[in-house]
Amino acid sequence: MQHLLGLTTNELQNLAKEMGQPAYRGAQIATWIYQRQAQSFEAMTDLPKAFREKLAESATVGYPTIAHKDMATDETVKYLFDLPGGQRVESVYLPYAERVSVCLSSQVGCAAGCRFCATAQGGFARNLTAGEIVGQLLFMQSESNRRISHAVYMGMGEPLWNYANVIKSLNLLHNEVGMSLRNLTVSTVGVVPGILALAEENLPITLALSLHAPDDDLRSDLIPTGRKWKIDEILTACAEYAAKTGRDLTFEYLLIGGVNDSPEQAQQLAARLRAKRLQGNVNLIPFNYVDTKEGFRRPERESVARFREELEKAGRTTTQRMTRGSAISAACGQLRRTIALSDVRQNTAGKV
Repeated sequence: MQHLLGLTTNELQNLAKEMGQPAYRGAQIATWIYQRQAQSFEAMTDLPKAFREKLAESATVGYPTIAHKDMATDETVKYLFDLPGGQRVESVYLPYAERVSVCLSSQVGCAAGCRFCATAQGGFARNLTAGEIVGQLLFMQSESNRRISHAVYMGMGEPLWNYANVIKSLNLLHNEVGMSLRNLTVSTVGVVPGILALAEENLPITLALSLHAPDDDLRSDLIPTGRKWKIDEILTACAEYAAKTGRDLTFEYLLIGGVNDSPEQAQQLAARLRAKRLQGNVNLIPFNYVDTKEGFRRPERESVARFREELEKAGRTTTQRMTRGSAISAACGQLRRTIALSDVRQNTAGKV
């Protein structure tokens, strides 16, 4: 069955013509899918009944289905979606007073192998299609009485290792859903070829670099891909991106207690960014507990404060990510792992 979610208006118009319908029927389908979050052809009431029945014979809209859903007291909602083939991905709905943002996955699992990440423990399965990426947002929009205005590609997966589908999904969110590109953020662990390619796309999105360490030895220990691209090479690519796009980056820094949260490491980080003349804020993210064999711990509040103070003394704009949804396993990969372990326990209960 062909999934229509992920096709552009032009592609849907061509499909309509191939099925013996006028092109404008394809535009109507696009409106139903991307503007009205229709999840079935039956809901598309301005299409002829015979055309809807014919569509249903060979196609489906292609929305994900919920495997599990949790809401925190701050109204953060964590979704676990079922995909074809029995695979699952996570998304997060994040309401704030002034906006609503969502966190989207771009892959089933991830091959980056970050030691602090729950997603890494499950390995990599496959790339998501553009429709599967956009479908996460559209489903969450269908359940919200507020308009989703922002999206971050910070869920499961490395977006720049699924480059073509991520680029198409960005264009779908802008051209079909109507979101501002300036409200879309793509995160990367530092995939240099992807950063350089993205610089040529002329998309005024925000690029966020997951840095997490000021030196190569520690970074390659925390992020195995650090062995492929050194910090200097990554930051050089970031400088080229900033120069070509005129857009400052965001530098994500996960603070792990006793590992990368010392004042000296903050000074090293500031020096690294200054050497490449990179502007943009450093976003500090206190570690959100993940049950791994590593035994990582959340940093003390005093350590976070000292780290931030050193960055600000060095002239860096510094923000600290608000902790949202910790009670519902909102960190990337946590919910999928929790549910999978629960399923295993249930399936093995009483067995020798």
